[in-house]
Amino acid sequence: MASSARATRDLLKVDTAEIVRFLKLSTEPNQIVELRLLHVLRHGQRFSVTMSGYFNDYHALAESARIHGDAARGVYVTLNPMNPALLARAANRLRIVERDDPLTGDSDITKRRWLPIDLDPVRPSGISSSKEEHQRAVEKAFHIRNTLRGEGWPAPLVGDSGNGAHLLYSVDLPVNDGDIVKGWLQEFARRFDDDSVKVDQAVFNPARIWKLYGTVSRKGDNLPDRPHRLARILEEP
Repeated sequence: MASSARATRDLLKVDTAEIVRFLKLSTEPNQIVELRLLHVLRHGQRFSVTMSGYFNDYHALAESARIHGDAARGVYVTLNPMNPALLARAANRLRIVERDDPLTGDSDITKRRWLPIDLDPVRPSGISSSKEEHQRAVEKAFHIRNTLRGEGWPAPLVGDSGNGAHLLYSVDLPVNDGDIVKGWLQEFARRFDDDSVKVDQAVFNPARIWKLYGTVSRKGDNLPDRPHRLARILEEP
């Protein structure tokens, strides 16, 4: 089993084309994006680190994710436009985040461009979802998309987070939106939560980081019944 798990992981490589595709779909021209890698275990070190960088060159971002992503538990990006001055923190490169190094905060965001819906299958924390759990989350995403489309909502980006599923709806809202995004997430949870899949109501803040499609989700050990998976776009808006 251990050799099978290792072999599965060896096949999971960062897809730089998918990364660039997502960034072109999700950003405005010249938008600065923070790339953040969590729990990066560097060679020869016992403890993991966080890595972060700011990018307006999306090919450089994809290459940085490719080089370092295999050692990370998860690779994320910011969704909403931010103060372009933040590029100077680490321009088109990754750095190890030290204790006092700032990361993107809500006050750095200039407007809200996305209403994000994160669908998590119910399971113990710290492990990957099973095939059935993962499939239920994807099915729930398409159910929500179809329901909202019937109510006049536009087409969203549908994503596979690796363990669950995502919907991204385009919006044009100020940073201080009067809790519109928070309210919608609460409403979606009320309408669509069940015993197997839940809407994450905590993703309402404007500086929220989002799983980067084209990178691997690695929660817990990579086992045949709970494998690591590549996050990817399932449907473009």
